[in-house]
Amino acid sequence: MTTRPPTVRERRLASELRRLRESTTALNLEEAAERLGWSKTKLSRIENAIRSVTVGEVQQMLTLYGVSGPRLDTLARFARTARQRGWWDVYENSLPADYATYMGLEAEAEWLNSYTMGLVHGLMQTEEYTHHVAKSILMRFSPASEVERRVTARMARQHAWAEREDPTRLWTILDETALRRVIGGPEVMRAQYRRIIELTEQPNVMFQIMPVAAGGHPGVVGSFAVLGFPQRFTPNVVYVENMTSALYIEDEKEVHTYSLAFEQMAAMALGPEESVAMLEQLARQ
Repeated sequence: MTTRPPTVRERRLASELRRLRESTTALNLEEAAERLGWSKTKLSRIENAIRSVTVGEVQQMLTLYGVSGPRLDTLARFARTARQRGWWDVYENSLPADYATYMGLEAEAEWLNSYTMGLVHGLMQTEEYTHHVAKSILMRFSPASEVERRVTARMARQHAWAEREDPTRLWTILDETALRRVIGGPEVMRAQYRRIIELTEQPNVMFQIMPVAAGGHPGVVGSFAVLGFPQRFTPNVVYVENMTSALYIEDEKEVHTYSLAFEQMAAMALGPEESVAMLEQLARQ
């Protein structure tokens, strides 16, 4: 039984096990526990990532749920590494839990499709831009040490992304208003424009700008990110952030809706070359 906070992988495994029970069987929690020969409390704790689950227990659960073949093998392999902690776990006690969870998901993702409305995407921010953003988000009520913790975590997140042997493929659509919002002053913004231009030269980065002239689009209701994972049977996740918390969406139909919205927005946004041209123009101003 675990006495430490669950890892991102443990939370995702627990969520998937619960989803499989609910979607592939007519068993409620009590019935499934009885069929497994477990207590209801044990199964509940596994499904909520309160208790660690062994590979054998995962296989037992999946067999009951009618899961076999490659899907069972994939989830069993996932279970073997679920307890491994990542670089982001050092921040779990100093950052909001939702943000620490997101860093873990992002680090595990194979690809990331993101629409950001108010700010440059975190993986693209310069350190100085990040510093001013952190001060603004914390509304100047927190000590300087808290701001620095946020900045340090953001820079570590970028370093981990850059150093991965097979880095996450980032496709981000940034609202034009975020580029014209002056954060930290003109020089900070010029450096930020140049940073994005540099990143667009990387083969794993696709960058587009959603111009104000495009009018209404699905993203006007807020920023979101769709994360895809290399494990074949691990569901994609949508991340939606607000001022005090975050929402993680794993329902297949809802994730599909966000994916379609992103595709529509990509078709409406400026192309990559046009987007870089706008950045270059802004950097000269």
